[in-house]
Amino acid sequence: MSHAILSPSGASRWLNCTPSACLEQQFPDSSGEAAKEGTLAHWLGETLLKNHLGLLTNIEANETIERIESDPRYTADMMDHASGYAAFVMENFEAAKKVTKDAVIQIEAQLNLTDYVPEGFGTGDAVIIADGNMGIIDLKYGKGVMVSCENNKQMMLYALGALREYDYMYDIQNVRMWIYQPRMDNISSFEMSVADLQAWAENELKPLAQLAFDGLGEFKVGDHCRFCRAKAQCKANANENLKLARYDFAESVLLTDTEISDILERASAFKTWLTSIEEMALTEAVDNGKQWPGFKLVEGRSNRIYSDEDKVAKELVKNGFNEDQIYTKKILGITAMEKAITKKTFESLLGELIIKPQGKPTLVPVSDKRTAWNSTESAKNDFSNN
Repeated sequence: MSHAILSPSGASRWLNCTPSACLEQQFPDSSGEAAKEGTLAHWLGETLLKNHLGLLTNIEANETIERIESDPRYTADMMDHASGYAAFVMENFEAAKKVTKDAVIQIEAQLNLTDYVPEGFGTGDAVIIADGNMGIIDLKYGKGVMVSCENNKQMMLYALGALREYDYMYDIQNVRMWIYQPRMDNISSFEMSVADLQAWAENELKPLAQLAFDGLGEFKVGDHCRFCRAKAQCKANANENLKLARYDFAESVLLTDTEISDILERASAFKTWLTSIEEMALTEAVDNGKQWPGFKLVEGRSNRIYSDEDKVAKELVKNGFNEDQIYTKKILGITAMEKAITKKTFESLLGELIIKPQGKPTLVPVSDKRTAWNSTESAKNDFSNN
């Protein structure tokens, strides 16, 4: 299936920065392995749900699961996470059936969004419809960024698409949305009335979507730039980040506390922007032979490796070296061990053997939810533990 120019997953971006949707069409999608892993997890979740609902026989489901398990991206944890997602969906469907006996559930529902978004379409992972209420559940398999459901524009778009399909069958007055993100232990929900949802769609979504589809409006830089394919070459993004270099410093030999705080506040976004440019420039040079003025592509440094470890070991043993001399034994690290034996088994067998040392002090904005570091209290604790 082709991707919509105004995709629901990118709604938070193109609603804030309307020209970005058309601009990024000239850049390749580089979502990579994480996206492929997420697609596999969704396929597994869909298979488990359809089996629970009788839409797939056990034989059909097992055949599909075997195909999924043969994928190198599959892990035992993926089965745990997908099973948890399927159970969460079924739990909410059973609750809906207690209210409405003929409640409906749609898995991987194709949603038409063209009432509000030109050429808009999307896929709802799970849509549950009952008298008066509709539920939308979205599986997020990523573990890099925690996703909140509150006023989540992607979820609101899915709700609009589902209303278009099912509102004529049921008198839907309220919509509840859930984001199920198992690898971050995150289940987030948001509820709104159909009247409020449709008012937002008419007054905000529809005009902004048309601007975005036409490539019009103003470029606006913000957190929504994170996954924009044009971010490395976008001049608006560059100008915003280069404000740091054009800082209007006070006339003094040393930076003031306020100036240092302001620089720190911008540093993370600045580093991210620089990294995006470096990655884009390298990719273009390697994949497309791009010649960047003042730069050349060279072979990076590398470390020596054995061409065949088994042959190396056999050769050494044959010449009198014992295995204690040529082998080392080291237990897997925590992340690798969780992947090897599943997170659930890891917690069951090893949970009490895991400690988490205190992290090093880190400067973050005051908006960060972590508790402020108390150096005096930390020192007392260190002393009492000695």
